[in-house]
Amino acid sequence: MSAAAHNALALAGVNAGYGRTVVLEDIDLALDPGERLSIIGRNGVGKTTLLGTVMGYTTLHSGRIELAGRDISGAGTYDRVRAGLGHVPQEREVFPSLSVYENLAVAQRAGGWTLDRVYELFPQLAARRTHKGSQLSGGEQQMLAIARALAGNPSVLLMDEPTEGLAPVIIEQLVEAMHTLRSQEGLAIILVEQHTGIALEFSERAVVMNRGRIVYDGPSADLAADEPLLTSLVGVAGE
Repeated sequence: MSAAAHNALALAGVNAGYGRTVVLEDIDLALDPGERLSIIGRNGVGKTTLLGTVMGYTTLHSGRIELAGRDISGAGTYDRVRAGLGHVPQEREVFPSLSVYENLAVAQRAGGWTLDRVYELFPQLAARRTHKGSQLSGGEQQMLAIARALAGNPSVLLMDEPTEGLAPVIIEQLVEAMHTLRSQEGLAIILVEQHTGIALEFSERAVVMNRGRIVYDGPSADLAADEPLLTSLVGVAGE
């Protein structure tokens, strides 16, 4: 089977957590090349743990994780990034003592996302390319975290709560950039997002998690249109 015939990312029978503690149970999830998927749910249901498991940060108790048909279940995080994963962590984790340019340069790999193209997506970073990570605002650090992931030219981009704690005007800028990313052919995106309205509008498909399990996997439009179901699964509809 050719690489093009594989899922961009696939999890089968995944049980994972921290040490002996199991957080994720029986996770089956597949993402096609270029597909956008939002993961929503109440706090503490395992959304961030799921992304961390894909990246290799947690203990995989059983199951299999594949990236473009390649088994990465036992691979280290660095090897997963080299294989095509990009991660925008909830804590942003930019290098505070490095400049914007240096933060991007250390992550850069060959591909369509050149530094010039990243600066085009986030003009504020271009204007502050010589500033250190510690000198950026929270919104600019979030832009840098996304830009750094893109500079690695991933085939699958994982974004964990990119709008958390940001002012509405900054959220608008980030959502606009995310919609630009949505149009990039071949880039699969998983978005974990507390704002269900943003999440369901961003992706064609949505997954809802509860207590470490997937309890809904289907069209975002159907979930958005069923307010009683959305409220029962997530809490406040359209939050």
